[in-house]
Amino acid sequence: MPESTETQERYVVVMNHEEQYSIWPAGRELPAGWSQVGEAGSREACLAYIEEAWTDMRPRSLREQMAAAGA
Repeated sequence: MPESTETQERYVVVMNHEEQYSIWPAGRELPAGWSQVGEAGSREACLAYIEEAWTDMRPRSLREQMAAAGA
């Protein structure tokens, strides 16, 4: 039985300046403001990476603002 198109597609994990994560099809030009982090892999592998790496969903600027207010 052939693999579905979705399982054959390769993705990369991308992150923006606010340290928010997403996945993007491998081989496509990245959108402005996003950079690749990690290796290309299946959709499931990339989402697993994000689940492990993205432990604080708050944007970076908010985390920094809250840390400065608490200091």
